[in-house]
Amino acid sequence: MFQRVVSTIVLGMLLACSVLVAELRAQNLQAEQPDTTDNVVRVIRFVGNDNVKDNTLATLIRTHTNREFLGIPRFTPWYFIWKLTKRFGEPPAYLVPQTVSTDMERIRRYYESVGYLEASVDTNIVEFSPDKVEVSFLIDEGQRSYVQTISYSGMPSFPDQELLPDFYMDSELTRRQRNDTTFTVNRPFSENALNNERNRIINFLKNNGYASIQRDSVLAQIKRDPADRHQLDVLFYINPGRIYYFDDLYINLQGPDTETNYDQADTLNGPPLTTSDKKIYIQKEQEAQTRFSLLTDQLLFKPGDVFNNNRYVRTVNEFQNLGMLNIREFGLSRDGSLPDYSQQDIPVLFSLQTLPKHSFNFNLFGLRRYGFGSGAGVTYTNNNLFGKAENLQVSLNGSFEYVGSETLQNLDTTFGGGDQLFRSYEVRGDYSLPRLIFPFTALNDDLFFSNSRTQYSLSLARSNQLYFDVNSDVRFNLRYVVNHSDRFTSFLDLIELDVLDSDPSAQFRQSLIQQFDTTSFEYRRLLEDFRPQVSSILRYTFRSQNTDLIQRDHGYYSEYSAALGGNIPYLVDRHIVTPDTVEGNLPSPARISNNSLSYSRFFKFTADYRRYIPLSNNAVFAYRGFAGYAQPFGGSNTIPLNQRFFAGGSNDIRGWDFNSLGPGGIAVEGTPPVVGGEIKLIGQAEVRQTLISNFLSADWIGGLFTDAGNVWYGPRNSFRGDQSQDLLNEGKFYADEFYKQIAVGSGVGLRLDWEYLIVRFDFAFRVHDLAPNEGWFTNKKLYFSFGIGHSF
Repeated sequence: MFQRVVSTIVLGMLLACSVLVAELRAQNLQAEQPDTTDNVVRVIRFVGNDNVKDNTLATLIRTHTNREFLGIPRFTPWYFIWKLTKRFGEPPAYLVPQTVSTDMERIRRYYESVGYLEASVDTNIVEFSPDKVEVSFLIDEGQRSYVQTISYSGMPSFPDQELLPDFYMDSELTRRQRNDTTFTVNRPFSENALNNERNRIINFLKNNGYASIQRDSVLAQIKRDPADRHQLDVLFYINPGRIYYFDDLYINLQGPDTETNYDQADTLNGPPLTTSDKKIYIQKEQEAQTRFSLLTDQLLFKPGDVFNNNRYVRTVNEFQNLGMLNIREFGLSRDGSLPDYSQQDIPVLFSLQTLPKHSFNFNLFGLRRYGFGSGAGVTYTNNNLFGKAENLQVSLNGSFEYVGSETLQNLDTTFGGGDQLFRSYEVRGDYSLPRLIFPFTALNDDLFFSNSRTQYSLSLARSNQLYFDVNSDVRFNLRYVVNHSDRFTSFLDLIELDVLDSDPSAQFRQSLIQQFDTTSFEYRRLLEDFRPQVSSILRYTFRSQNTDLIQRDHGYYSEYSAALGGNIPYLVDRHIVTPDTVEGNLPSPARISNNSLSYSRFFKFTADYRRYIPLSNNAVFAYRGFAGYAQPFGGSNTIPLNQRFFAGGSNDIRGWDFNSLGPGGIAVEGTPPVVGGEIKLIGQAEVRQTLISNFLSADWIGGLFTDAGNVWYGPRNSFRGDQSQDLLNEGKFYADEFYKQIAVGSGVGLRLDWEYLIVRFDFAFRVHDLAPNEGWFTNKKLYFSFGIGHSF
């Protein structure tokens, strides 16, 4: 069966590739270069590149072989298809002498840019069989040059005596200071590093009043040491120009209509909005339904202040991040034209237009879990509720799923009865403000916290499902989001409350009784987890990233969080419900549930790091490491079910169903769902190779992956039997045993990349299966998973 599946996939790939390349060949024949030879480039070599990798040089040149499958040298199936058919596949990659000559110069310039100033490049082209050639680039790297010192000439003085010395010492180039403007470097010469330093000088001066400085205002002179020609001294000549100030500010706000009729205006001057005699002129349309104060709240500079380009650009970002308007025009002039640097004061213009205030969104969807179902939802959005960019969303979603009796029997033979219809619905409201509120209001004036939002959410959900019914699930969240920069983001969930009233379904309860005794551990444990409960979370999350979150083909992504749970129910229990007495449960607020609500106190930490390393122009190596730890405290013995860690699924450890793996050595297929753990470790690695480009408007990407990990009960989690024995022992984390309980899945996959959407198909084997009577390489079954986006 597996061989038939793989054969079908491979045949489909080859056929798709053939059609695509036939189209490309037709285009290439029309634009064939006149200096192309009849020789086909089959091998490209680099000789003498002791300090630069082949892959780096390969990205520089335009001479190429035909595309190699999975990077295997000379394995070019698409070219061989073309040879057989002369119509389908990929036409031969012919040798173009002019391109080879240009490639030599590209390689030489690259070597020069990284410090090999005397490098030379030659080529050797060998015809090793008729019409097939090997192109060798022969490189003489020479000796690498180093920068001894760096100096700065022409930097202006500032009232703050520490500003300039701090700027010098913040450089990646400067080390030990020799005098006021000269510093020891002692690092390899790099054009990129010097360009970065020039940009740093320009940005520093632009942010301290020197608005007219340009790239040609900062020149770098490189001088060789007479005693050693490979030792260099760098001197930056700086012509900063004169200092500038912000002049009057003009803000125009148009309504959502295209016609302009400004019927409201205001002129503001004096502290705290301006200095000296400068003014802010605001005019807007009544249809914009926006307060004047919203516009002035976004300003991070004052007319009359010394020019600061960073504050000006950040103000533009502040307007963009409101989410209820577009910026039609902005600039450093009265009319948005180029700045006039002949005047010392620079006016600023922001021309804005609001978006439509009200919108409705309807959606229909299908679903497939145990059976087949459908759902619908409607969302109302008001993006400027009270005139200060407040965003309100109210949504109602519902769904149903039909599961036949035969499917139920296949899922669990103890399930009786006929067909089942499962229903669910959710009502949700979200409200957000474009600023921080109490107790963090004072941070709004800090540039590091200027791009921020305060978000409220409240939801009510009910559903009946296969294994349990959710009588009510009420959630409230107060979150602060701060985008410190393009790379760094902070999330603070100050209050996250969840009141969950759930019961095992009648079929599930009957299944438990038939599979286990009512006095058994499994029966008692699962009923314990489905008790009505209330949980609260105080959580801080820090995210750092410099990758494209869709393509994930370079850079990294990391996220770290720390949380404290259960303190709000504990304080209510101890000081309000039963003063000075801790009972461990609360009455249901507002009669949301007829049951009392249990709670647990705990802390929780997570760390998630992902790295994406380009191997070539069309291949990426990606890896991920995740660690999570949670522990109850203050008399609590368990973590709430919705705060535990789970393992398995298409975005986790592939080869296992969603949340079906662990804890520890507990892995019995076909039993009721396992209940997660307090410790989680995961390692994932994946190689992604583009197989076909732009076929059906998508890139077809092949993948080889391996996932490993599990979840475990924590050391404080206990569930005692009649003899006081710990019934969770088999699933607990032990330093000398956990590595034996690492599940490993590995396989191949296909991704269809439409630039803004990636559809993923994965086929995995359980390399290390934890189920009874299984182990390493014993399970030959192939497991399929489907996902949207890359797995990590």
